[in-house]
Amino acid sequence: MHLDLAAPVGELTRVLVDVPSVSGTEAVLADLVHRALADVAGLRVDRDGDAVVARTDLGRATRVLLAGHLDTVPIADNLPARTVDGRLYGCGTSDMKSGVAVMLRLAAGLTTTPDTTLAHDVTWVFYDNEEVTADRNGLRRLVAGHRDWLDADLAVLLEPTSGEVEAGCQGTLRVVVTLPGRRAHSARSWLGENAIHAAAPLLERLAAYRARTVTIDGCAYREGLNAVLVSGGVAGNVIPDACQVTVNFRFAPDRDVAGALEHVREVLNGFALELTDSAGGALPGLTAPAVSAFVAAAGRTPVAKYGWTDVARFAALGIPALNYGPGDPNFAHTRDEYVEIERIDAAEDVLRRYLTGPLIAPATAGQP
Repeated sequence: MHLDLAAPVGELTRVLVDVPSVSGTEAVLADLVHRALADVAGLRVDRDGDAVVARTDLGRATRVLLAGHLDTVPIADNLPARTVDGRLYGCGTSDMKSGVAVMLRLAAGLTTTPDTTLAHDVTWVFYDNEEVTADRNGLRRLVAGHRDWLDADLAVLLEPTSGEVEAGCQGTLRVVVTLPGRRAHSARSWLGENAIHAAAPLLERLAAYRARTVTIDGCAYREGLNAVLVSGGVAGNVIPDACQVTVNFRFAPDRDVAGALEHVREVLNGFALELTDSAGGALPGLTAPAVSAFVAAAGRTPVAKYGWTDVARFAALGIPALNYGPGDPNFAHTRDEYVEIERIDAAEDVLRRYLTGPLIAPATAGQP
């Protein structure tokens, strides 16, 4: 099998979707992407595991990085892909093989078409294991082992945004609150202390919590503090002596992880909790010259990104980053996941216009 990068972007998306690539099984798709890009003149192609990185070296003053993950969540009886009324249905159509298709089309078309002049050097990053725990994330591995591959004046993640420009992202952390009790036979419940019942005050406090909305650079980030998992119980005739409640805090990017954890401790004062996972957010960064130029090319007013994305990894490296992709985030990970084919075409057009547009002077010392 060989990927035809000259095929219409909707058809290329369908082909990519029909190659299963659940997290941890991306090798077949990574091989296809690697071979297809290796055939494109003018690209240097590197590989690390199931991450493939291609780049131009034209000596432009600025470099733009386009990034997309190859993996999907587990298939939900939604393969092979099918087209109905202008929508392409299937696992990964929205999140984010339509974005990957756009990236591949641009990598082939912008470097081999004689009358096309790139205003920027471009790096394309296709990586693995985005949909699972952070320690497996392919982009995290590239940051650790190949930092120089990621140098850029702007990074655009083609995560699903329905064609909107989504700036920055929320941070996230999870804590586990442990409620103790004393085990007893349920027929003599007065001899025990029910740990599950002890969770009631915690749940009441979370239900009463009023999250703030923070506006940064015109983008409104809504926070949320919620119980997301409750576990406890021994048997149908035993008073439980332990209960655990997992609490997730989605926080605006004006907080760092330490500040977010301090806030959670304040809200849940009196309960024993343990931090189990965290990732800082990313500020919008809309004042960077390359970002402003992209926003102008897209013709969209930036909005806040709800949820955590790998823009945070680029922000941590000092690289301005945005989310912009054709998929609909509301249908990501669902059985009925789909993408509007016209939105894939539109995303390709916007990125092509930006990458071939006016030259942008790189930021100098003291500039954002």
